[in-house]
Amino acid sequence: MTGKQGRQWRSMCKGLVLGTLVTSCMILLYCLSTPQIHFSLPEFPVPYSCAHRPAQLHSKPTKNSSQKNTAQMCSPKVDIMFMKTHKTASSTFLNILFRFGEKHRLKFAFPDSRNDFFYPSLFERSQVKDYRPGMCFNIICNHMRFNGPEVAKLLPMDTSYITILRDPAELFESSFHYFGRLVPFTWKIPGDDKLTEFLRNPHSYFDPEGFNSFYLKNLLFFDFGQDNNVELNDPGVEEGIKFIIDRFQLVMLVEYFEESLVLLKDALCWEIEDLLFFKLNARKGSTVSKLTPELRARALEWNAIDWKLYQHFNHTFWKKVDAYGRQRMAEDVAELKRRNKEMAAICIEGGHAVDAGSIQETAMQPWQPIGEKSIMGYNLKKNVDKAHRKLCRKMLTPELQYLTELGVNLWITRLWGHVRDIINW
Repeated sequence: MTGKQGRQWRSMCKGLVLGTLVTSCMILLYCLSTPQIHFSLPEFPVPYSCAHRPAQLHSKPTKNSSQKNTAQMCSPKVDIMFMKTHKTASSTFLNILFRFGEKHRLKFAFPDSRNDFFYPSLFERSQVKDYRPGMCFNIICNHMRFNGPEVAKLLPMDTSYITILRDPAELFESSFHYFGRLVPFTWKIPGDDKLTEFLRNPHSYFDPEGFNSFYLKNLLFFDFGQDNNVELNDPGVEEGIKFIIDRFQLVMLVEYFEESLVLLKDALCWEIEDLLFFKLNARKGSTVSKLTPELRARALEWNAIDWKLYQHFNHTFWKKVDAYGRQRMAEDVAELKRRNKEMAAICIEGGHAVDAGSIQETAMQPWQPIGEKSIMGYNLKKNVDKAHRKLCRKMLTPELQYLTELGVNLWITRLWGHVRDIINW
């Protein structure tokens, strides 16, 4: 080896060691931030809503016993707990909630210094920005590991609890792509197709005590504050599912997103204008691993608790649709799709999402997974008419930028992003 080659190798090794150290420190900083101080807070129940003004009444279509359409007056519910699960189109729904909250001048319970409530630690009221005992909030919706008693002490007693689930095989594929490089035990998986190799024999790679391991096994169950590593026949599984059943009034499904929004509109007495959306944080199709029937079966077996959870709420979802009326649902979904298509023509340059490199405005660039530019975004039309300009921009604004507009200081999240850029991730 020549002297020049030796120097090059030493330089590469030093860079690798330095990069590893910096990366490890920043991962820990991002995931843990400063140590959480858990202390006993005084108990001040929040019995009533602190909405700034009474919500306006409007008519809500219903069906009487003879299945004839009738109407009754109701006011939109404004006190909402949205349990934001991972990789479930929850960023799209968050945009809907942000706009609804601004429309009704509601008070959000936001995290401080980052975009989640110190996930994966269990939620504590003390993690809420500027929280003081007895304060009243209307909406909480950022990522957390659910802690029912603490959430209940933060919001009014009649708060509507809502969440969203996704087919666990598809969720696992998405999570493996998005978070895989943050899970150290995946680094030793050989080959280019790490997901397939992992699913061939997950037990040979998976470490339940490993850093960030929860991202790759029963992630939904973990997000709800449950133990994701117990066996399927463990009594804790049924207890955990029952806990979710008892707490959440509406469990939406990614695969039937429009139908879910229509059920939400009916349950909360919202208007169709409140439901308009563009898909945010969507992945470029070429980066999605197509699961063969065999791989899908393996993914569901590996995420058996999530699959049991999903199957239960898939069943109850369609019971709700039947109660709503299949024909009525089809008509409302068609109307929502029509309105969204209309808004896309008004707001989006080209009418569709584009690759990350083609997004012209920094304010419209979504957060990307480590080592990837796979999350697509939008270009806002330059000559949007005045009547739609503000709404278009808000509908297209990615989650982090919208949080900043709403007053959240994301210094930890942004510091992590700068470090990733420096080390060319």
